[in-house]
Amino acid sequence: MADIKTIPPRSGAGFTLDKGQTLTVIDPEGRQVSDLLAYNRADVREAISSGRTLDYASRLYLTTGDLLYSNRSNVMLEIVSDDVGRHDFLLTPCSKETFAIIYGDTDPHRGCFGNLAEALEPWGVEPDQIPVAFNCFMNVPINGETGTFTVEPPLSKAGDTIVFRAAMDLVIGMTACSALQSNGGSFKPIQYRID
Repeated sequence: MADIKTIPPRSGAGFTLDKGQTLTVIDPEGRQVSDLLAYNRADVREAISSGRTLDYASRLYLTTGDLLYSNRSNVMLEIVSDDVGRHDFLLTPCSKETFAIIYGDTDPHRGCFGNLAEALEPWGVEPDQIPVAFNCFMNVPINGETGTFTVEPPLSKAGDTIVFRAAMDLVIGMTACSALQSNGGSFKPIQYRID
């Protein structure tokens, strides 16, 4: 079994995933979100797309058996296993602006956006190429009548996982999310394993 790698609280990581490999995202302590991005390694202008994926799935909450598509309508990842069944694919990675606008922080953290930008820079991904991430374990209930939503603590428990299989050679960006509201009020690590 491959080594488990740890992403410390409020940080990010970038790495490659080969076609056919699986990526296991682990919530080691429970109630911690991980923003996940995927790019075609051969052309990073092709990136994971919330809009394409949700359009083809015809639902907002994705789980085992669902496919994650690119902006070019190619399958990038398949969810092959999911302990939690509640993840978000609507909300953008938190950023300095998020913390200033939503939380009123006067010296805001760079957030998942900044962490992803730094982690993906070695592959030539620029900040303007960072789309909506697949937010593993993020719990965003939606009112079907009004369309309003809230961000609630994740439903994930310590040791819960979601497993993806790569449908192409990818560059992956991942975080241990930096927003208190998303993570039940505390910051914890995220782990991952490639098999």
